[in-house]
Amino acid sequence: MKTGSRSAPASRSTYRHGDLRRALLEAGIALARSGGPDSVTLREATRRAGVVPNAAYRHFASHGALLQAVRAAALASLAKAMEGELATLDHDQPAADLARAGVRAIGAAYLRFAQAEPGLFRAAFAVPGDAAFAALSKAGESGLDPFQLLGAALDRLVAAGVMPPERRAEAEYLAWSAVHGLAMLILEGPLRGIAPAQASALGRLLLDMVERGL
Repeated sequence: MKTGSRSAPASRSTYRHGDLRRALLEAGIALARSGGPDSVTLREATRRAGVVPNAAYRHFASHGALLQAVRAAALASLAKAMEGELATLDHDQPAADLARAGVRAIGAAYLRFAQAEPGLFRAAFAVPGDAAFAALSKAGESGLDPFQLLGAALDRLVAAGVMPPERRAEAEYLAWSAVHGLAMLILEGPLRGIAPAQASALGRLLLDMVERGL
């Protein structure tokens, strides 16, 4: 064997029904985590799963199908991060304070996930969804996806009397755009390389602005 050559893993023939799809998806997620959406390929996923490339097409008809499944998994991970942040809130505080804290928790979790999992975060928003993507689960334990979790948090603002009902329509798009913009500036824009403490401080200032704007 030549020094430095990469040997392919032994072919697997013992996958039960559904196991290969899961193995390919897990390989795709690992590729996205380490290298972003551009690193997600069927050939490398099948190599990591230990099967021949043609075996993947029984479960993912194309590279795009695998990437969409990875996107859905990344969004589900983001939803779970949001739910984890919401779970830390003091639910005995007044309803108005809890509603405000909920919106901030959603935004803070979004920013932290972007910085902790940049590859998955990029994959989550890499390409537009298609009809097949719409059918994939992107939800956390609550059954809500990240966008729905944000919408539910804004609904609680209205219910608590913090946000006037006439300002509720489409508010999630505005809040989402602001937080996503900062996340991308930190990951790929002129804020790349700033210290974590500075990124956290900017995040708090942004969430202050979003809260006041709502």
